Amino acid sequence: MKIAICGGTGFIGQVLAAYLLKQGHQVTILTRNVPATVPVGFSYLTWQQVEATPDLLAGTEAIVNLAGSSLNQRWTAKGKKSIIDSRMTTVRATAKLVQALHPKPEVVVQASAIAIYGTSLTETFTEDSPHHVVDFPSSVVKEWEDAADQIRDVRQVKLRTGVVLGNNGGAYPLMKLPYMLGVGGKIGSGKQWVSWIHLHDMIRLIEFCINRSDVVGPVNATAPEPVTNDEFGQIIGRVYHRPHWFPVPSFIMRTILGELSLIILEGQRVIPDKLLKHGFRFEYPKLPQALQDLRTNQAERKV
Repeated sequence: MKIAICGGTGFIGQVLAAYLLKQGHQVTILTRNVPATVPVGFSYLTWQQVEATPDLLAGTEAIVNLAGSSLNQRWTAKGKKSIIDSRMTTVRATAKLVQALHPKPEVVVQASAIAIYGTSLTETFTEDSPHHVVDFPSSVVKEWEDAADQIRDVRQVKLRTGVVLGNNGGAYPLMKLPYMLGVGGKIGSGKQWVSWIHLHDMIRLIEFCINRSDVVGPVNATAPEPVTNDEFGQIIGRVYHRPHWFPVPSFIMRTILGELSLIILEGQRVIPDKLLKHGFRFEYPKLPQALQDLRTNQAERKV
């Protein structure tokens, strides 16, 4: 299959690209700048090249759009603008590309996030749960998904992603760092939910969504067993043989991180109902086995 990946040089994208190549697919990475050294087997195109000559991607059967500036930055006015603009730009470019291609791709897998459900200590969210815009992250994701509706005439999957756990990027290295320093503990009340997924399962479910023509619309990219912040910390402590004892009050996180602290102090319990109903099997459904695998494989495996 011929697959194009937007955001193919990021934390998830580079592992996805390597995995798909290993599976025998033809992979093209869309990026702002082609790297000086191109890995063997990959093709790179810039957005400028594709905009000028869409036929460079003729025959593409699937597009995966993972591009977007990380939320893990200071939410200054400039930072917020970067977060929003990076998502809107690539979604609109993807929509324009799909319209220009003949024949059109069979599917577009579009990144999104579970923040669209809002936050709650008591509710459980599935793909059928309503949007609930309560803060900056949820407003960004709602705008992101609305923009993705411009991608027409193809099957589209909106991948609502939780905390993706891997050794070489994302939030996990920072989440375990206090434990490595011996000062790990719950943050705030510790009751806030963490809806997580192992990077290996994240890659596998993207392939699953590409291949399954009956998977359409929102898909919760999270493991089936979310945990609270306190439980997450306890499991890190057990896996790495570190104490879980040093609680961090909410006001300290707000003082240090400002509005960004919402990501840590608030959460949502999200279940991948659609994936489970369609028969997707998680290799890491439970957090202890996921973290044990990450500890065993300190150097990120190529899935």
